[in-house]
Amino acid sequence: MKLPFKIDLKDKVAVVTGAGGVLCSGFAEVIAECGAKVAVCDLRVDAAKVVADRICENGGKAIAVEMNVLERESVQKARDLIAEQLGTCDILLNGAGGNNPKGTTTKEYLDPEDLEGKEDLVTFFDLDPKSVEFVFNLNFLGTLIPTQVFAKDMAKKEGTVILNVSSMNAFRPLTKIPAYSGAKAAVSNFTQWLAVHFSKVGIRVNAIAPGFFVTNQNKNMLINPDGSLTPRSQKIISHTPMGRFGTTDDLTGTLLWLLDNNSSGFVNGVVVPVDGGFAAYSGV
Repeated sequence: MKLPFKIDLKDKVAVVTGAGGVLCSGFAEVIAECGAKVAVCDLRVDAAKVVADRICENGGKAIAVEMNVLERESVQKARDLIAEQLGTCDILLNGAGGNNPKGTTTKEYLDPEDLEGKEDLVTFFDLDPKSVEFVFNLNFLGTLIPTQVFAKDMAKKEGTVILNVSSMNAFRPLTKIPAYSGAKAAVSNFTQWLAVHFSKVGIRVNAIAPGFFVTNQNKNMLINPDGSLTPRSQKIISHTPMGRFGTTDDLTGTLLWLLDNNSSGFVNGVVVPVDGGFAAYSGV
């Protein structure tokens, strides 16, 4: 992976959650290329191992760690393993998150006839509260619990950084996905709260808010089997002034800037959109 610029993370220990996925695996590799020892954490340890092995093959140092960000015992067990093998955490990247189909409506708008009830139609009134709760827990508690576990060590060190992964949904909620949009808004708010709370112990807390990136989770929603764009994708691209989806490389510069205390040492409590201008465009 070619970096736009390089920062010095030598001797730093980075913990990346959700690192078996498309975006966060890229984050883990970038951080490793800058010299950090990386704990590649994911509920799917096999996926984490693929990323960790790739980092090691490229000359970096990484270990795969199984972690369920919703279970404190699992996160604590991971913390102990990481501390033993790599050292205590300097950089925490909270990337675990996601949506649930049962927290998603079928249509963008509620039409009067929808109130009569139709088979295979999920309206706002049909949303499963348990699934909505899961989405909130995965994104919000999945950020809070790892922060509780790892930040205690970070507060005892200098130059430590927490980077959360929000979404452009936090700025402007998308149709059909109220649970995910609301959960990411909570992550953005929590980022600001943490930045204030940890300011006296020297932990900087910021967030990246990616726009539209094709991942394993949303690929079927965005791309047809023949490789063409779905109608929802066409709307996304038409409302993205730069006219394309983002790539992992598009996030690299912002990632490095926010992690580097020499470059962003006075940047604290911000949520940076990386969305090709989507949030800025009114549609006209």
